[in-house]
Amino acid sequence: MKPRLRQGVLSQLIGYRLRVAQQAVFRDFAESVGELTPGRVGMLLLIEANPGVPQGRLAEAVKLDRSTMVGVVDSLEERGLIERRRGTDRRTNGLWLTRAGRVLATRLRRRIARHEHRVAARLSSAERTQLLTLLEKLGQ
Repeated sequence: MKPRLRQGVLSQLIGYRLRVAQQAVFRDFAESVGELTPGRVGMLLLIEANPGVPQGRLAEAVKLDRSTMVGVVDSLEERGLIERRRGTDRRTNGLWLTRAGRVLATRLRRRIARHEHRVAARLSSAERTQLLTLLEKLGQ
């Protein structure tokens, strides 16, 4: 086995540590959940939790510009997972899961639960809770 490279200053950088952790989590996610990217799964689950959410509001929630959001929504719609319905006013469309989207969301939540268990296996329950709290603070 090759000796590990010294990290130098990198070991003290939050951004570096987050990126390395994100890569490990995303690798496991791709292997265990796999049907959609983590971002698209997130969109699907947000729409499930907020039926009829306007596309612009969803873009704000995930901090994507509207033009990027259009492509994501189009791809989910093309796969038959979501549908656009006329919103409360004529300028907006609400996003809803289709039957296929609801079935997939249910299947993905089970896979995600197993993935989360694996990813957090080295953390105590209190550490997991603390990590989520700290990540939320950093994301604000």
